[in-house]
Amino acid sequence: MSEWDPILFQLGVGAITGFIVGYALKKIMKVLIVIMGIFLLALAYLQWNGIIKVDYATLIGKIENATKSLLGESTPLISQITANIPFAGSFLAGFYIGYKKG
Repeated sequence: MSEWDPILFQLGVGAITGFIVGYALKKIMKVLIVIMGIFLLALAYLQWNGIIKVDYATLIGKIENATKSLLGESTPLISQITANIPFAGSFLAGFYIGYKKG
């Protein structure tokens, strides 16, 4: 049974960590979506009243660049996760459950 201890430990830690990350990520995403919505409504209101002029092409370009840089930085994380299959599998299961509960 001692040969199973490290694997069981990885499974347990992965599931608990995945649940916490999934739950927290969903809560954070909800707050960020509300903040982004308020910001965009404020921009639309200020533009409607002629107070500011928004260059939407530049704004969309900045958002696309930020998204690409975030996705590009996740590659080392993915290779690290795939190195530990038991941890990764239980992490993903825990993440899914945590995200659904959040």
